Amino acid sequence: MKTCLITGASGEIGGKIAEDLVQNGWQVILHCNQNLERLRSQAKNLPVESILSFIQADLSTLEGIQSLLDKLHFQIDAFVHASGKAMFGLFQDVTDNDMDEMMMLHVQAPMKITRQLLPDMIRRKSGSILLISSIWGDIGASYEVMYSTVKGAQNSFVKALSKEVAASGVRVNAVSPGVIDTKMNEHLADEERNALIDKISQKRFGSTQDVSNTVQFLLSERAQYIDGQIINVNGGFSS
Repeated sequence: MKTCLITGASGEIGGKIAEDLVQNGWQVILHCNQNLERLRSQAKNLPVESILSFIQADLSTLEGIQSLLDKLHFQIDAFVHASGKAMFGLFQDVTDNDMDEMMMLHVQAPMKITRQLLPDMIRRKSGSILLISSIWGDIGASYEVMYSTVKGAQNSFVKALSKEVAASGVRVNAVSPGVIDTKMNEHLADEERNALIDKISQKRFGSTQDVSNTVQFLLSERAQYIDGQIINVNGGFSS
């Protein structure tokens, strides 16, 4: 049975990915930042033997990242980085602390976790690194400059690292969701929602299931020849 570490597993996308992985026969290590009780509650519907560990750590800090790394005592076959947070507002109003937290959570955290996992994956010539990126990392978004920037950095990391470790049997990819119907987008006014839907060929927001379906495939044996890719899951979004 394979094991997957999922950061941000208490979130809507991370939680759905975890649920579907377990249904597909995986064991999981579930991470959250602040919502440990919610994470445990969500996991009550999963077989006890499928959950190896719960880890609570703030990945926007060096101490939090190290705390998570110190608790990884299992052989890990796949790592899904679904942790993240949006930041809305004018770039000129972004503080130094805002910048540091966004860079730490979205860039340094997945890089440091990946760096710790790689030696064992390379030794076994098997492993998968998968980041949940965003359409804004590709096309950018006004009032979300920091979020767009860190997601773009994730995409570059995926493309570069995949070239370095592909020959060692480790695949590195990202799933880049478009506008997904989650709490992250609840702040949108009806006018804003309709304006976004007009840009989507399928005329609807995506679901967490849409994202998870792609993750399940990329972590499966059927995706062995997919490497270094940013897979768009956006319903035909046009900028």
